[in-house]
Amino acid sequence: MKKALSLLIFLAACTSNGDDKGEESGGGGEEGSDGADGTDGTDGTDGTDGTDGTDGTDGGSTAVCEEPTDVSCVDALILDLSLQDSVTRDDVTTTTEGEDFVTVIDASAGGYSTASSRPWVYVKFTDTGAVKVEIDDESALESMDWDLSARRFIVRMNGGSSGPSCVAAVTFPESTYESLTEVPADLPWQMDEFYTEDCTIINDSSGLPGSPQVALGQWWTYPGCVATSLLPHLIRLADGRVVKVVIEEYYASGQDTCNETGVPGEDSGMLKLRWRFMN
Repeated sequence: MKKALSLLIFLAACTSNGDDKGEESGGGGEEGSDGADGTDGTDGTDGTDGTDGTDGTDGGSTAVCEEPTDVSCVDALILDLSLQDSVTRDDVTTTTEGEDFVTVIDASAGGYSTASSRPWVYVKFTDTGAVKVEIDDESALESMDWDLSARRFIVRMNGGSSGPSCVAAVTFPESTYESLTEVPADLPWQMDEFYTEDCTIINDSSGLPGSPQVALGQWWTYPGCVATSLLPHLIRLADGRVVKVVIEEYYASGQDTCNETGVPGEDSGMLKLRWRFMN
């Protein structure tokens, strides 16, 4: 899950674009929202909308876990990932395209320079689409009501170091979203595990503070901007259902230009996910 060595040029590569220069330099990027866009805190769900405690099952899946477990290294996690005790006002929207759901997560967090003071966005996969879970960062450490959490380019799953559930994933470097048509047997499911036994964070190779080595980290690369690798992932939820996911965009516009030329797009932190249930 290590990023290419080119990630290490963050401080020098993004100074030409105000939308992304704060992303890798810690400078005053102006991209994304000002923390007031999106909703007023009532959009989405409260973690139970669209579900009755059994949503996400089709009668053929076996639950992997049913009760939350204690998250280790909580104190370190709160500090390292700048977890907040407030609920984000950023939005999650889902539409359909054929058999796929297309979900846009506003993970802009007001821009890179202010992201550390903004809450994460929490998302749950349901049969009617992915929905926002209205929960604050610290409460999320005791809740199984969410599956994914995002802020800027970091996408966490609810399990392991990130949360009390057992959501896990496998990335398929040799496949495309379209070619991945079934769930192979005996997959090496991986949860987020980015702490050592003494609660030292294991960062990815970006060199950025608070950028842990998460299981879904291969969704992006860095050729001078946040490029989408378009690698597909299978995500196993707590109820045993499996979701096929690809993150197609990080920028609201200009993602193809970033992928092809290394020039950042505009309105960063707007994650576009294409996904469907596989069982």
